[in-house]
Amino acid sequence: MHTTLIQMALLMTGGMGWRLIQPLGLTADDTRKVLTSVVYYFFLPAMIIEVLWQANIGVQSLQYTVLAVSCVLFGMACYWLVGRLFAFDRRCLGAMILAAGFPNTTYLGLPVLEQTFGSWARSVVIQIDLFAVSPLLYTLGIAMVRYYGTDTSAARQPWWSFLNAPPFWAAGIAVLLNRSGMIFPDWLAGTFRLMSSAVVPLMLFSLGLALNLQVVRVRSVPYIVPVIVIKMLLMPLFAIFLVAYLTLPDQHKAAAVLDLSMPSMVIGIVLCDRYQLDSSLYAMAVTVTTVLSLIALPIWFRLIVASL
Repeated sequence: MHTTLIQMALLMTGGMGWRLIQPLGLTADDTRKVLTSVVYYFFLPAMIIEVLWQANIGVQSLQYTVLAVSCVLFGMACYWLVGRLFAFDRRCLGAMILAAGFPNTTYLGLPVLEQTFGSWARSVVIQIDLFAVSPLLYTLGIAMVRYYGTDTSAARQPWWSFLNAPPFWAAGIAVLLNRSGMIFPDWLAGTFRLMSSAVVPLMLFSLGLALNLQVVRVRSVPYIVPVIVIKMLLMPLFAIFLVAYLTLPDQHKAAAVLDLSMPSMVIGIVLCDRYQLDSSLYAMAVTVTTVLSLIALPIWFRLIVASL
C-alpha cells in the first residue's frame, strides 16, 4: 500500500505544483473546476455504469448504506458536541461539522481502494458514495450548513434536486440494466473501461489542485485538531465496530471501512462558499487531513485486515 500512496502523492503533488506555477495563466481553482466537471459529467458516469452493471447489488448494498450513514452521523455528532462544549463560532462550527462527518470516499477513496484491493473495490466505493454519502450530503448536510450559515440564493432547490445529476442518472440506469440481466456488450464494455481509466489520475490531480498550504494557520489549530482526531481515529474505530455486525465478506468489510477512513471531502468547500461558512478553515481541514491520511491509511489498513 505504501507504493500506491507514494504514486498517488506524486500525482497530487503535480496538482499542488500547478497552483504555484500556473501554466498559461490558468489558476488552480479554474483548472480544478474544469477537470472536476469533466470527471463528474462525463468520465465518472461511464465508470458507474461499467461497475454497477456487473456488480452484486442487493442486501449488501443496504449494508453499505447503513454503515456509511452511521459513520457520517457519528462524525458530525462528535464535532457538534466539541463545538457546543467550547462554544465555537457558528460559521466555523458548521464548516467543521461538515469536514468531520463527510469523508472523501470518491476522489481519494476510489484510487486508494482500487489500487489496494483491485478493480472489484470500485463497486464498494460507488455504492457507498451514491447510496449513502452523497444523498446524506445533499440533504442533511445542506440543511446543516444552511442552519449555521447564510442562504443567499434567490430560490431554494427541492431536497431531491441532487438526483438530477449525471452520476445518479448513471447509477439508476446501471441498476436497471443489472437487475434486467442484460448482457454487457464487449464493444461497449471496452469503451466504458477506457473512459473509466481516466477517472483516477484526473481525480488525484484535481485533489492536488484543491490542496493549499497557504490556508494553514496556527490560530485555526483548535478547530482542526478535533477534526483530525475524529477523521483519523474515531471514525475508523467506529466503522470497525459496526462492520463486525454485518454479513459482508471480509474483503468487502475491509474496503468499506478503509473508504470511510478517508480525509475530509473536497466538495464541502463549495457548500461553505455558497452558505458563507468559513471556507478557508474548511480548506485547511481538507489539506491537513489529506496529508495526514498518507500516514494514517497504511496503519488503518493493517489494523482493519488484522481485525477481520
